[in-house]
Amino acid sequence: MPFNLNSHLGNEIFDSLRKSPFQPLLCDYGLPKKKKYSRSLVLSLSLLLSAILNKSKVGPYVGVVLPTGIAGITVNFALFLCGRVPVNLNYTLGRESSREIIDQTNIKTVITASKMVEKFPQFPWPKNCILVENVLKDISANWWLMASTFISVLFFPDRVKSRFDIPKIGGNQTAVLLFTSGSSGKPKGVPLSHSNILANCNQLYGLELFKSQSRVLFNLPLFHSFGLSIGMIFSSLRGLYLCTAPNPLDYKLNLKVIREQGIGILLGTPTFLRGLLKNAKDKDLKSVHYVVAGAEKSPDKFRCQWESEVGCEYLEGYGLTETSPAISFNLPGDGKRSGSVGRLLDGIECRAIDPESGAKTSLKEGGVLCFRGPNVFTGYWMDPHRSSEVINSDGWFQTGDVGRLDDDGFLWIEGRISRFSKIGGEMIPHGKVEEVILDMLNIGDSDEPKLVVSSVQDDQKGERLLLVSSIELNIKEIRTGLKNQGIPNLWIPKDYRKVTKIPLLPTGKIDWEKVRSLVKD
Repeated sequence: MPFNLNSHLGNEIFDSLRKSPFQPLLCDYGLPKKKKYSRSLVLSLSLLLSAILNKSKVGPYVGVVLPTGIAGITVNFALFLCGRVPVNLNYTLGRESSREIIDQTNIKTVITASKMVEKFPQFPWPKNCILVENVLKDISANWWLMASTFISVLFFPDRVKSRFDIPKIGGNQTAVLLFTSGSSGKPKGVPLSHSNILANCNQLYGLELFKSQSRVLFNLPLFHSFGLSIGMIFSSLRGLYLCTAPNPLDYKLNLKVIREQGIGILLGTPTFLRGLLKNAKDKDLKSVHYVVAGAEKSPDKFRCQWESEVGCEYLEGYGLTETSPAISFNLPGDGKRSGSVGRLLDGIECRAIDPESGAKTSLKEGGVLCFRGPNVFTGYWMDPHRSSEVINSDGWFQTGDVGRLDDDGFLWIEGRISRFSKIGGEMIPHGKVEEVILDMLNIGDSDEPKLVVSSVQDDQKGERLLLVSSIELNIKEIRTGLKNQGIPNLWIPKDYRKVTKIPLLPTGKIDWEKVRSLVKD
């Protein structure tokens, strides 16, 4: 294994960035003028910032409100180096949710930028806010201190580790604290340990999917587990060359980065990738070797469209915040199955249970998926009751996702258990019905969802399916079309509800909590 699971992320980051000091770590397109930063320069900046944070007595948990780029990466590295726990906060959440998270984690200091304060005035900024541009400007201006730190890193690494008091042992201590998007309820705090994240880095390293100095577009937010763990931590430890953009929805800028930098790997969600494909012009995506997609299920039609139009492989994976995050990946060539989320990563065990009885079922038959492995967290932040609901005494984590494992070891995700209805004794998947209707209406590739399937209570059958749509529908024609395609009668919605817009979370995912509130009788 390339990374020691008992090590501290600060120690691993120091060793990794020092090994190839003159190689570029990132090129930041979020600055007024794009700028390239070597691995040694980022390490020197992070070390000197960590010393300042130590003197500032920022507390054990430190809020970070920064977009993806040199500032966000340097701040997170500095916090690791000085033994603090970064809490990358979702600055697009509502004021009350953000305040609740800050109070719950007892965050006294938030590191941010003046532009973020101006852009998000409703965010509950604490009294102690450190503006990172001022600190980094002062550090960079002291050229002698920068030069001496750089030389010391190269020739006297042990002395530097001692001088800056870089922790060596991390193990099961909390490394980062993330909060889930809250698509099905309030955001939950997910503490991931150093060993959780380093185990997942080892698992991804073993795929041999990412080669050193591969050029990667990194635009996912740092408050997202995919962005923080894979985009920032793994990519930096693996020696990838990150080309950063602060907003994945700024398609013009992202396509410029891809075109100018010859990006070979795209990390993204189907929501963001769909916008890239729609806005791309001839040869904008010609350099892309493959896409690594995750965080939400990729529609079959879109995946085929991408591979057909771009001419590169679309590799879908699966993971959760609670699993650091990766669980499975498709690989190029024979290592993938269309529609699956790939094979399990090394060291991950899987089993399925019946959604009602909780009894173990065969993996081929499927059920609610449970995982166990070194990358799986041990419980939610300050919430033992919720933790005990999803993690048993043997360490099995119950995901809430329904799926199966085929004879060749490929994992297939059918949907969230919350998106199934029990009607007439049969478990009916909302997502499957949704896919058929979207194909019938040819609206599956819209920038924003126009239609979803939900359910409401029914006195006779317990539940009944209901379409929620932002467009006018002819429900009779839809019902006839579903019948003509052989869809069982129990699966066919009898009515629909018109809404102004399908509610979305800031991450681009559908806000199912709000959808359910819209359809309450």
